[in-house]
Amino acid sequence: MELVLNTFGTSLIKENGNLVVVHKDGKQIIPLDKLKTITISRGAKISSDAALLAIDNEVEILFVDGTGKPQGRLWSIKYGSVSTIRRKQLDFTFSKEAVNWIKEVLMQKFDNQIALLLSIAPLDWEHQKKMDRAINRINDYKEKVKNQDAEIISDIAPSLRGWEGAASRNYFEIISLLLPEEYRFQSRTQHPATDIFNALLNYGYGILYGKIEGALIKAGLDPYVGVMHREDYNRPVLVFDVIEIFRIWIDYVVVKLLQHKAINEDCFSVKEDGSYWLEALGKRIIIQSVNDYFDEIVMMNGLNRSRATHIDLYAQNLAQRILKFKN
Repeated sequence: MELVLNTFGTSLIKENGNLVVVHKDGKQIIPLDKLKTITISRGAKISSDAALLAIDNEVEILFVDGTGKPQGRLWSIKYGSVSTIRRKQLDFTFSKEAVNWIKEVLMQKFDNQIALLLSIAPLDWEHQKKMDRAINRINDYKEKVKNQDAEIISDIAPSLRGWEGAASRNYFEIISLLLPEEYRFQSRTQHPATDIFNALLNYGYGILYGKIEGALIKAGLDPYVGVMHREDYNRPVLVFDVIEIFRIWIDYVVVKLLQHKAINEDCFSVKEDGSYWLEALGKRIIIQSVNDYFDEIVMMNGLNRSRATHIDLYAQNLAQRILKFKN
């Protein structure tokens, strides 16, 4: 269970040994035994007693900006990189094994993109030829990635980024065609978003960033030591590497919301510069939809677990891979 505090003036306090949300309509007791994450937006507050109670119960506390992207985090001192993992992680970053891992990540991302297009496209679709061409191009970029070889990632990182970007442009071109006419978009835009699709996608990715960063920390990995994104100073670059595998889950949620026309004009606002921003209703819809999707039990690598748990397991497996790595 995730508790989201995104209403101005809402507070989380400790009362009689419980976490209690205080808002304009009264109070609500939050069951600690089911709580995993507390997400707090600007304008909401948490008391130090409530924070300590959450930490004692290994509930992570995440502070996010208006786009849902994590800006700060509190977690138990039981988490964090042990020296052995941290040393191995630095060695791993500049190794041939890291090159192989990043190639696996990108090839999995391409496979995921193709799988989503095939799963949501209607039969006898009028744009079937365009989709076939896009899939063929994505497969071509996958082969290019597969055939690349280097001793360290910096030797091939520019090529990998170029192919990844090209594949994504083909992918999002078809995603746009799969949406109702009023939700179609020209291109992928981040901050600010220039349409409602990208506004929803950016917020959903923000939620995903937080989940992946938490999983990496709990696995003992340093999220600030990345592989392909290691040049970004003072940012959780390992999160940027790992997220590529799981972006498809947010893509699916957003596409389905728009295909079902669950988003209306009350969910967002358009500023004078043409940028789109989610309002409270839009944020509630995307947060609840993502959390429900992540709670679903699915089979991956022979295990039936929730999608959220699969992220944790991936981080744990990555930590073990790094620990077993030998120069």
